Amino acid sequence: MKFLEEHLVNLDVSVSSAEEAIRMAGRLLVEDDLADPRYVDAMVDSYKINGPYFVLSPQIALPHARPEDGVKEASVSFVRLKEPVVFGHAANDPVQLVFGLGASSSEEHLKLLQKLMRLLGTSSNIEKLKNAPCFSEITKLF
Repeated sequence: MKFLEEHLVNLDVSVSSAEEAIRMAGRLLVEDDLADPRYVDAMVDSYKINGPYFVLSPQIALPHARPEDGVKEASVSFVRLKEPVVFGHAANDPVQLVFGLGASSSEEHLKLLQKLMRLLGTSSNIEKLKNAPCFSEITKLF
């Protein structure tokens, strides 16, 4: 399981749309050979079909697709957007923190979500994620 390792984190990225933000988070998984390129398309398709259901709390999105859409290894990427982007969620827009979730089974999906929820469970951690100047500051959170 790969969880927010340095090569899976990209800080202060400029994007112009929710789709672009999802692709950035997915691309990190593909570049590390944790998912097939088709997984990124599946993440975007899921958003287009189902809407922003994965915008779970204010400013936080966890885009993902099904394991059979091309996940090779359980993993989470993180993209912090330079400027927040609207995903279309009535209560939790705009989004600044995007976690690309790749799980190869429902059991792994739950484990990854539990780790993420521990990290995101406190408002102080969320503020630190939004303001950390570098990756090493983020690692202190988990």
